[in-house]
Amino acid sequence: MSGDLDDLDEIALRGLRAYGYHGVYEHERRDGQEFSADLTLHLDTRPAAASDDVTQTVHYGEVSEAVTAIIAGDPVDLIETLCQRIADAVLAFDRVVAVTVTVHKPDAPITVPFDDVTVTIRRRRER
Repeated sequence: MSGDLDDLDEIALRGLRAYGYHGVYEHERRDGQEFSADLTLHLDTRPAAASDDVTQTVHYGEVSEAVTAIIAGDPVDLIETLCQRIADAVLAFDRVVAVTVTVHKPDAPITVPFDDVTVTIRRRRER
């Protein structure tokens, strides 16, 4: 496989939501807020397409459950840390070669009008 992702397919999950208690401020840890995540999984779907067998791809329902469990799980200060935990969990699925993770924090404690705060990371399976 080449060093880039051009030879891989994508499975995208958008708007996975869960209530979490992440943030650096005490009120964020106490009151919590809704977070959402967008994922793009990079993998070769040709074996699944040829066999029509879910075991030859990644089960996006299982990925969704793992991601929302992390969002609702142990609090962290930074959404950068939350992104990394999600990326690590997704890369643990055998067929996923790389993942792009965006975490949204639309209720971030910012004093000016805004729509959303996001952090996006890209991670690749270690060879």
